[in-house]
Amino acid sequence: MQPLDIQVVEQAMHWCRAGEGFWLCTVLSTFGSSPRAPGSWLIAKADGDHCGSLSGGCVEEDFLARLKDGEFRGRLNRVRYGASDGPDNPRVSLPCGGVLDVLVEHWPANNHTFEHFQSLQKALAGAGALVRNLCLKAGEVELIPDDSLGSKVEEDQNEQRVRLRVGPVSRLVIAGLSPVSTVCASFAHSLGFEVIVCDPRPEEVRQFNVPGVTLRQELPSVWIAREGCHRATAVVALTHDPKIDDTALIEAIKTDAFYIGVMGSQRTSEKRRERLLRIGGLTEAQADRIHMPIGLNIGSKTPAEIALSVMADVVRVREGVTAPALHPA
Repeated sequence: MQPLDIQVVEQAMHWCRAGEGFWLCTVLSTFGSSPRAPGSWLIAKADGDHCGSLSGGCVEEDFLARLKDGEFRGRLNRVRYGASDGPDNPRVSLPCGGVLDVLVEHWPANNHTFEHFQSLQKALAGAGALVRNLCLKAGEVELIPDDSLGSKVEEDQNEQRVRLRVGPVSRLVIAGLSPVSTVCASFAHSLGFEVIVCDPRPEEVRQFNVPGVTLRQELPSVWIAREGCHRATAVVALTHDPKIDDTALIEAIKTDAFYIGVMGSQRTSEKRRERLLRIGGLTEAQADRIHMPIGLNIGSKTPAEIALSVMADVVRVREGVTAPALHPA
């Protein structure tokens, strides 16, 4: 199974090819507790067929019922869920009193629609980030190349415009198979990452079975050198085998990966750093990019606990959260 954003975009392209129009819903903002973050997507047809999500289920149920009733006419609509004020607000309560603002776009089945979503598909695959620049008054949307960092949703109420960032889906490249790798792959997939596992050893590859995860029987360093890593990629080396781990790190450091980490004790990590500087040709600045030891210091011992600490640290860095007190000493 692919990450949810890719599923939504590819479903849009499929419906468009079949001559069926659809509605694209985007979470614009949240207040209080809400199940899905700004930028989350749901796509639906008038008959209720849909892909993606906006909440834990209550919002989707109401939206699909209203869609079947023909309520969302015109190019753009905006609806707020969870608020009790206003005549147009649906009577849906979100957990802990949360509020959800949703933008609803109608897309007819034509060449322009297909090309728009094809561009989004390429952006999600790492071809280059985009901004969907929507004029709320005119209902027009344009795609603009985007190299900047910022929140997924930016709204200018004065100009009645919304900027929606669309970039690569979070990807986790796992260098080498081990008990920790298997659990880490499962965790990452459940978190919505595109997960790619690389290991050249036939005996290890034969035993690996995690649904939804891509497995490559080759050295991770070879895969990384060939495919590269976009800026939404995390690379984790989890085997304790320098032939696999160190070579993967040397290649990963040449890429835009936002997280690079390797498993090992503090003593092992110190020796690895010295080895990467002396033999691997890394600079001090490059070595500083590598999280070693990997993960948050949560006292983990078992493979599942170590995998949890790894994925917690990957998500922390992706979200720009600093937590020095939680790092290994």
